[in-house]
Amino acid sequence: MNRIAVYPGSFDPVTLGHLDIITRASQLFDEVIVLVSKNIMKTNSCFTYIERKQMIERVIGNLSNVKVDISDGLLVDYVKNVNAIAIVKCLRAVSDFEYEFQMALANKKLYDGAETVFLTTTAENMYLSSSVVRQIASFNGDISHFVPNDILPDIEKRLMTKE
Repeated sequence: MNRIAVYPGSFDPVTLGHLDIITRASQLFDEVIVLVSKNIMKTNSCFTYIERKQMIERVIGNLSNVKVDISDGLLVDYVKNVNAIAIVKCLRAVSDFEYEFQMALANKKLYDGAETVFLTTTAENMYLSSSVVRQIASFNGDISHFVPNDILPDIEKRLMTKE
């Protein structure tokens, strides 16, 4: 039986922090599904679901046990449908824990078949988020330290203002 994990997120855009979690999760599970999912709290997306999926696929090419999918439904329904045993979540700071813990308990109540596994970020990625990348790029700042080189031109083209 394959141990499948789902790593959900908006990935708008995918960052080096996300890639670190994907890589580490791929070493823990037989298969990891990176799930580009709808977040009703985030209404202003910079990239479409398909664009985000394609960008992630381009940066995970060397990880043979990772695939990318899209869902706009309930996470636990997706997890159940793919027979996953775990939901992977990243914790950057103590402030993330309270929200993620609450979501883990709600997901467990909705579907007892999957555990939430928390992976802590590395020290160099503690501050890194898609929002930080979008904000720096909107002021034409250098985002090359924050996103994979393979997709840097795509992100700069979309987010940087032309002068």
